[in-house]
Amino acid sequence: MVRRFMSALVLGCLVLVPGQGLAQAETDTRPGVAVMRFENAGSHGGNAESENFEALEVGLQVMLNTELSQNSALRIVERADVEALLREQELATEGRVDASQAASIGRLVGARYMVLGSFVDIFEQVRMDARIVDVETGELLRARGVQDRREEIYSILLELSQAITEGLELPELDPQVAEERRDREVPAEAVSLYSRALVLEDLGRTAQARELLQRVADDFPDYVEAQERLEQLPTG
Repeated sequence: MVRRFMSALVLGCLVLVPGQGLAQAETDTRPGVAVMRFENAGSHGGNAESENFEALEVGLQVMLNTELSQNSALRIVERADVEALLREQELATEGRVDASQAASIGRLVGARYMVLGSFVDIFEQVRMDARIVDVETGELLRARGVQDRREEIYSILLELSQAITEGLELPELDPQVAEERRDREVPAEAVSLYSRALVLEDLGRTAQARELLQRVADDFPDYVEAQERLEQLPTG
């Protein structure tokens, strides 16, 4: 495992990873941020749906990428690049990735910072945490946490995105854009359905993913990401 990982580090200096993230990093001077899949710390008490919470591991990763990308001062690393390296290094199935491994992945995809997220539901109170790794030093820089009612899960994610930016002392999101994001009506059901659709898409079950995305687009028009994702899905 160690030999294979070190070999990838060497090769990463010579070849491009999927999505050409390294080439992009060489021409884009903005600080690059890469988000890892969220760690599911489980649901304790209340009326939880375990399948939906498992889907949030992917859903929150994608959604946090989207929120961070609203800030034009940041360069967000493609999720596909991160996931491809995890699979290559056989880390995707090994559970939690530590700061050192995250930093190594970050160097390969041209990120300046790696975000390691986690979430837990306790009696319908959701807490999200983000640990931020400095790719250059491998040091764990900050840990940020936000908590609120389960129904406010999208608002929690927005706060976490802001906390990450503030914790790294990076340029803030334009106030008008931030207000527009906060004013959207995105209930927990929309987040859950969207997350499940993303998992189905990863599994190649495109027809089922399309069905869920269409449901989100129809029932929750404020969450335009569902319609955008729907348009990106391959047809046929």
